Amino acid sequence: MALPGTAHRRRIYLMRHGHVDYFSRHVRETGDIHAVALTRRGRSEAEAAGRALSHIHFDRAMCSGLPRTRETADVALSFISDAPKLEVDPDLVELRGGRLAPVQSREELIALMNSYFARAHEPGATNHEGGEVFAAAQARGVGAIERLLSDASWHIALVVAHEGINRLILSWACGAGLQAMSAFEQDTGCINVIDFDLGGAGGTARRLIKAVNLTPYNFLKHGMNLTSLEAIMQRDIADVTV
Repeated sequence: MALPGTAHRRRIYLMRHGHVDYFSRHVRETGDIHAVALTRRGRSEAEAAGRALSHIHFDRAMCSGLPRTRETADVALSFISDAPKLEVDPDLVELRGGRLAPVQSREELIALMNSYFARAHEPGATNHEGGEVFAAAQARGVGAIERLLSDASWHIALVVAHEGINRLILSWACGAGLQAMSAFEQDTGCINVIDFDLGGAGGTARRLIKAVNLTPYNFLKHGMNLTSLEAIMQRDIADVTV
């Protein structure tokens, strides 16, 4: 299958999950950051994405399987009358982190985390000390996309994943390598649009980035002056998930 008017082109709408609170009471009590759920703001972002995508016929829908991506996908797909069954590919899970050096403030923590992203292109660079190697994470994330592309039965797919893995997929899609990772901001609940011209034997002849970091809840990003990381680290009491 191909996009109408094209011979071999297919499209992926690559989303990031909606807003979460990594400092919620549940996370503090359990220590299980992977079980974090969407906040009210995050659900609102997923609803805005669903409304924006509601007129599109999706043949496939996929998420990483972590609760925040599954919930985002479920909310967005609820606005689509003929939505496909949500699938899971664990290779889309977020970059696995390691140990953080001691910090005195959230500002120091943000700067430290940004520094790891900026060094992603260095040989053997990891996401924090002892964390996942960026190149390995990119390989598994891209592998998930390539497996999806190897199935010829669809032409439009929704993929809901995470900030870091989305940055790595976009870096691959634009052909700039890991050095581009730190340049791709991914606001919570955002949508990226990537087209793929397929070549022989299911290979990708060309990757076309049609849109990056679209936020249907605020298309012009008025007032969104913080990076995604800065916004998440600014704990909003009204958004706390209890």
